[in-house]
Amino acid sequence: MGLFKSMSSVATNLVEPAYRRILLKISGEALMGGQNYGIDVDVARAVAEEIKAVREKGVEVAVVVGGGNIFRGVSKSAGNMDRSSADYIGMLATMMNAVVLQDALEKAEVITRVMSAIDIPQLAEPFIRRRAIRHLEKQRVVIFAAGTGNPYFTTDSAAALRALEIKADVILKATKVEGVYNADPMLDATATRYDCITYQEVLEQQLKVMDASAISLCMDNKLPIVVFNMRKPGNIMRVVMGEAGVGTRVCVEK
Repeated sequence: MGLFKSMSSVATNLVEPAYRRILLKISGEALMGGQNYGIDVDVARAVAEEIKAVREKGVEVAVVVGGGNIFRGVSKSAGNMDRSSADYIGMLATMMNAVVLQDALEKAEVITRVMSAIDIPQLAEPFIRRRAIRHLEKQRVVIFAAGTGNPYFTTDSAAALRALEIKADVILKATKVEGVYNADPMLDATATRYDCITYQEVLEQQLKVMDASAISLCMDNKLPIVVFNMRKPGNIMRVVMGEAGVGTRVCVEK
């Protein structure tokens, strides 16, 4: 299963989850696995198993998926395409990822609903806030696709918006590094990871956590963010259970 393995091998000494309802933000790149493009179905299955394990702890799970593994509106692949058109193509890419993840979850026997910000009735329900909350209350995993449905807004902004709409306790930002650093750990071996950092510090230092609009929205509404490495098996569960030393917490004050 590449970088992932079954959650059955992950143990925790903690009993009660730290959160009741979470919004998990998964980038499109995370679904590529070791590929340069597209979707690694083994990675999707592994992510599904981790989500299933969290769900079995009684945690209500919503997911926002990106589309950068297929198309990104601000990428070089968009060329000189009109930004709005490029962003709409990116929304369709998130829909593809959402359907792949839904299939993986359903194969793991997890009841799932995809809700889209743009109207694609053959693939997804339209996003309706009260319906989304009802799905979560019925123990269904809800996958939000197509971002906010508007160009010029990233899926980070969509994650912040949807988390607030469904009254999530936290945004779990899944990345390929251990958390938030004072420099790019891929380029600087001396980069130091923060255990906790404030929204204001993220904005002032222009750290690449989420885009500024998403951070500001979370800051204004005091919605905590935990940034963690999704490539390490079991980390989703560890964060949900509140295990110390996993990822970086972004909040109002340290």
